[in-house]
Amino acid sequence: QVQLVESGGGLVQAGGSLRLSCAASGSIGSISAMGWYRQALGKQRELVARITSGGVTNYADSVKGRFTISRDNAKNTAYLQMNSLKPEDTGVYYCNLDRRVGPSISTYWGQGTQVTISS
Repeated sequence: QVQLVESGGGLVQAGGSLRLSCAASGSIGSISAMGWYRQALGKQRELVARITSGGVTNYADSVKGRFTISRDNAKNTAYLQMNSLKPEDTGVYYCNLDRRVGPSISTYWGQGTQVTISS
């Protein structure tokens, strides 16, 4: 099994910054990718940012230029640096990990961390 523990959420004013961390532990094996998703109240969960094992990143259009995803492979930890935060960034942020097992990919989720941006 794989465990993901997120930290770094909180309440900040618009224009502020937060840094989320996601530490993976357990039977990690070969990580294909790690990412961050978010879910606002009453809305579907959406991709925020993702980084592959090769370091390729992709971002939601709404966060490009403001958010940066990174990974520390030695620590099996992913980070999401969020700058210039807006009220619409409010939501529960979930860490995601895709683990390669042979030809298959297994997906794991963290418990989520609340991010609230006040206007």
